[in-house]
Amino acid sequence: MLGISEKGPEMQRTSPLTVATFGVVGIGIGLLLQLVRSNAGMAPLVPPISLALTELVLGGVLVTLGISLRRAVTNKSGKAVNPFHAVRLLAGARAGQFVGALIGGFGAGLALQLLSRSVMPPAASWVPMLCVFGGGVALVVCGVIAESLCRVPPGADDADGPRTDGTEAEPGAA
Repeated sequence: MLGISEKGPEMQRTSPLTVATFGVVGIGIGLLLQLVRSNAGMAPLVPPISLALTELVLGGVLVTLGISLRRAVTNKSGKAVNPFHAVRLLAGARAGQFVGALIGGFGAGLALQLLSRSVMPPAASWVPMLCVFGGGVALVVCGVIAESLCRVPPGADDADGPRTDGTEAEPGAA
């Protein structure tokens, strides 16, 4: 997702509309699945709590790696940052946003159909659905934070690299 400007290739942020679309698709899948199970006389699908915990762990890993990358980029120790590491982290952050929206929407769809019934179901069946929804929201937020940490700070790429006019920056010049 690189855009070209007069300064060269530029990273564009993930569109909130794309993330919202994944969430709406997840809600639709969750609603449809619960309706099919209900019409077949089956018990509602209750996701395991470990799914919500896994979403939280993935979000924590993304943010931790993002902070590590940001510290390496802003550190002036002269140690080079592997650009492939940054691209992989960016891809993981975007994937985290999409997966978090999809799975969080799925949990919301499951709960929405269950909570719309005339008789309130027991908490043991709808609390895990809301936990999966909350874990999905947390994963989306962590993905956005990790994506923002992958951005090159202003002036960091101009210090020692080639400029857009084809000349090299002088070492030590700001």
